[in-house]
Amino acid sequence: MTENLATLIQKRGPIRKVGVFGMGYVGIPAAALFADVPHIEHVYGFQRNSPSSGYKITMLNRGESPLKGEEPGLEELLGKVVGAGKFSCTSDFAKVAECDAVTLAIQTPFLDKKDLLPDFTPLIEGLRNVGRHLTPGTLVVLESTITPGTTAGMAREILEAESGLVAGKDFGLAHAPERVMVGRLLKNIREHDRIVGGIDDLSTARAVELYAPVLTTGEVIPMTATAAEVTKTAENTFRDLQIAAVNQLALYCEAMGINVYDVRAGVASLEGEGITRAILWPGAGVGGHCLTKDTYHLERGVQVLGGDLDYPPGRESLYTLARGINDFMPEHMLHLTESALAQTGKTLKDSTIALLGWAFINDSDDARNTPAEPFRDAALAAGAEVRVHDPWVDPMTSPDAPPGISRDLDGVLSGADAVVVFAGHKEYRGLVPSEVRRLCGCEQPAIVDGRNVVDPDAWIGVGFAYRGIGRGDKNRHALRE
Repeated sequence: MTENLATLIQKRGPIRKVGVFGMGYVGIPAAALFADVPHIEHVYGFQRNSPSSGYKITMLNRGESPLKGEEPGLEELLGKVVGAGKFSCTSDFAKVAECDAVTLAIQTPFLDKKDLLPDFTPLIEGLRNVGRHLTPGTLVVLESTITPGTTAGMAREILEAESGLVAGKDFGLAHAPERVMVGRLLKNIREHDRIVGGIDDLSTARAVELYAPVLTTGEVIPMTATAAEVTKTAENTFRDLQIAAVNQLALYCEAMGINVYDVRAGVASLEGEGITRAILWPGAGVGGHCLTKDTYHLERGVQVLGGDLDYPPGRESLYTLARGINDFMPEHMLHLTESALAQTGKTLKDSTIALLGWAFINDSDDARNTPAEPFRDAALAAGAEVRVHDPWVDPMTSPDAPPGISRDLDGVLSGADAVVVFAGHKEYRGLVPSEVRRLCGCEQPAIVDGRNVVDPDAWIGVGFAYRGIGRGDKNRHALRE
């Protein structure tokens, strides 16, 4: 099976032209970094010219990033590779035929997590567009986070059906999952180790060839495609589990009247001689494209790949239980808001809430699966008026922006009964309590801190009813005049 592919790869020679499907938080920095490799002649960024995202094509071809959060070095790198003629964005998928390697970085959400069925519609469309123009000897790499078994299963089947070629014989196929965090995309791609798994040894080797030149301190870790799929879903599941652990600890600390951040510092201090206690930060909820769904890909993989799972009968998966805790945090934020308003003699009904931060992570415009959304919906259902502020999320370019989102902070705060912080944007860390109280216009407004960005004493001191995640030491304070 591999003799023909080896010959085809040898005839092609080194990878010189690369195609990247999906011009988003993963695809854009990846394409720019590929284009910056000296021996790469050209990189095509493939993007549908749709009403919602077609604008990216023009922006990228000007060397301008459509990602408007803080991404150090990205705009400069795009300008460099566009100016050098090494990168261009196009909706012409026929150019796949020119590529030696094609990667796909396309979202893979779950529409209904209860049935563990992922919505692969966008990924399937991307695979079909690749398959229709696939030429012998090309390497295809899935970077999307996918259910274990997808690369060697569904992806292989679609590519073979569309191209008439055979994976492992006529083209290479691998999975190399992205491992990036918004706000440090270039740094993460260069410095994180890269997991690379092919459906066979030749596919793995060709994928290693593709990714190794992009890395600086990171190393390539080769494995099978399915092992790579499990690695990606597991690492995000573990992170989600760690967040759930500290969120539950925060809830415990609130109930016991103590400060979770004191406890966290104490736990984290136990290190040395092989002893570590990795502990993350509590917060208003988990958002983003990855952690909110990757547990379900891992769970689904057990079903897809079969086998007997020996597990305590009748017990919920530890991982899905953790998901439920993190999904609960926006509801807990509503409970804190309701409690703070009650202390000032008000209810959610007919109160005005200034919701600060729609992006799921600080100093970013990434609002995918933001925990602020279920909070807003529940507050609206309870009869509150909710005004949303975010200095980064642009309603003109973000499909996840809510109706009426504003960048006018003073306007959003004006007349608010409660100020609720959902994102730790730098703009919120410098809020002046007395000035916010003046804008609110009521004697005793409420402040609810979901990201530990405000000093409780400063706000309590000027008359706010304060509530904070894990701040059992402050949440029971007496209201000051």
